[in-house]
Amino acid sequence: MTETFVPATRFAVPGRIAVSNRSAALWQTATLTEIRRETPYASTFRFAVPDWQGHLPGQHLMLRLTAQDGYTAQRHYSIASPPEDTGHIELTLDHVEGGEVSGWFHTEAAPGDEVEVRGPLSGFFAWPGDRPALLIGAGSGVVPLMSMVRHHRARGLSVPLRLLVSARGPEELIYAREFGAETTTVFTRSAPAGVPVGRMTAAHVAALLAEQPDDGWEAYVCGSNAFAEHASRLLLTAGQPVDRIRIERFG
Repeated sequence: MTETFVPATRFAVPGRIAVSNRSAALWQTATLTEIRRETPYASTFRFAVPDWQGHLPGQHLMLRLTAQDGYTAQRHYSIASPPEDTGHIELTLDHVEGGEVSGWFHTEAAPGDEVEVRGPLSGFFAWPGDRPALLIGAGSGVVPLMSMVRHHRARGLSVPLRLLVSARGPEELIYAREFGAETTTVFTRSAPAGVPVGRMTAAHVAALLAEQPDDGWEAYVCGSNAFAEHASRLLLTAGQPVDRIRIERFG
């Protein structure tokens, strides 16, 4: 694609976040303010959105680019930033080979560029911080989960939260600099010296389920179709109730 793209409810979660259903139906202008490289293939794009009414960790938005001839391209992207980052949103995008939108972001976008966003969308995968959360992701599937981790930290929540994340190697681990004691990392292709290499297994999941709080975990799984199927099977085998597994997949 050689075209150049140019700009073209209030419901309350008690004590936490307010989100506007009405604003989710409206397109808003988002101004790119910062680009941060996360891995050789993924970058975080920070936008100023003055009229953003807030979101729940785990929600996504729709982004629209408009070309000079009027052609538009729309994509759904998970929100990486926590709701506490008022007036801003962050998206972390892989550079997908042949992708017209991700390609534009990774090769042409610069601070000051404007796009349009609409949201937040979907409440199924949202985590307001009201119940213990076991988060499992692979690759860019960690993006909505990181919004949850950041929200947990920003609010200083005492509710248990654990993150199990898979990446091919350390160089492809998105947000590696931010992970803390809540995170267990699995490397499938290469790893630092002394760290085992291999696919996520039942043992990884069972170790976290063993820490289960009295009222149990709410599990959130995000990744490719294949990974989502694999991780959900591991959870079920380890005894996680099927009605307490939420899955968001891409591919």
